Amino acid sequence: MNAGWVTAGALTTTIAVSIPVFLVGGLAVQVGEELDFSPAGLGLAVSAYFGVSALASVPAGTLVERYGATRIARTGIVLAAVSLIAVAAFARSLWTLVAILALGAAANAMGQLASNTSLSRHVPARRQGLTFGIKQAAIPISTLLAGAAVPVVALTVGWRWAFVLAGLAAAAAIPLVPRDSGHRRRAAETGQATTALVVIGLAATLAAGSANALGTFVVASAVDRGIAPGPAGLALTLGGAICAIARITGGWQADRRPDRQVGTIAALLAAGAVGLALLATPGPVAMVAGIVLGFGFGWAWPGLMNFAVVRLHPQAPAAATSITQTGVYAGGCVGPLGLGAVAGYAGYPAMWTAGAVAMLSAAGLMLLGSRLLRRHASA
Repeated sequence: MNAGWVTAGALTTTIAVSIPVFLVGGLAVQVGEELDFSPAGLGLAVSAYFGVSALASVPAGTLVERYGATRIARTGIVLAAVSLIAVAAFARSLWTLVAILALGAAANAMGQLASNTSLSRHVPARRQGLTFGIKQAAIPISTLLAGAAVPVVALTVGWRWAFVLAGLAAAAAIPLVPRDSGHRRRAAETGQATTALVVIGLAATLAAGSANALGTFVVASAVDRGIAPGPAGLALTLGGAICAIARITGGWQADRRPDRQVGTIAALLAAGAVGLALLATPGPVAMVAGIVLGFGFGWAWPGLMNFAVVRLHPQAPAAATSITQTGVYAGGCVGPLGLGAVAGYAGYPAMWTAGAVAMLSAAGLMLLGSRLLRRHASA
């Protein structure tokens, strides 16, 4: 199967299944005004989404290994499209929004792990770093689209129409899912670097908790500083574009230094922590610099993590990445809930400072995980 087609299919699948939560974050001001919830309420909605994603991750990995990436990816896209249109039609309070987002969360786990499997089995090893970077660029692209939806749709015809259009666009990704070639059920892989994967998963929890705050709260934080919703949405769009470029560039360099990527992730997280700290500093210059560093470095690592894990577990990529992906989703759950509460009680500067500390701690855990992975590879 053509590697370019597989990469395009993985990219569109990941965008389709991840857009619901980022659209809620990008339209937080408009949705929050109509449904009457605070930053803590937004954090609750996003946390519920990623909490369900964390619970669904390992079962979704099992489903992908058993039934094939194509079937599970298409199922995930359908669920995501249904959840987007359901938000537009039925969300009348914070609690109905949370319930509908939970449906899209299962779709997220399915689509992500199915895409990882397609790339690992159909793309040559010498190009997997780049293709994983392109696939993970789907997340900031979703953020970019969410930011662009503020001035283009939400401020013109209303935020509900943004969800309708996103649902239709997600459904259009179904024909682009690449077909499995002779899929058959695979036995569970033995000899996983379980300890290393768990440590990396814990690091991913801290890092994703802080990084998700960027996509979730950067618009509301900018508005709180007196910036109009339109430019605030464009700031989110800028961050999404920078992150997409960083993920693709990171994947390109991973193919040239494939055995040292977890250490590279630690360096990216340290730089991202500086960006979050800048977001706590008053002034538009500090905000823009914080967005550039936070998105460009602090949220550039998931593709590198998946690439490193798949290299060690090529026979069961969905099962292996489901462990570390659980950490990413757990961070997406705990981070917005905790940081949203901090913003509600102590303000956004305190929230960004707490996120910077968590991201720096994640860098240290990534270094430990890198050491454990090298030990496992040597064994």
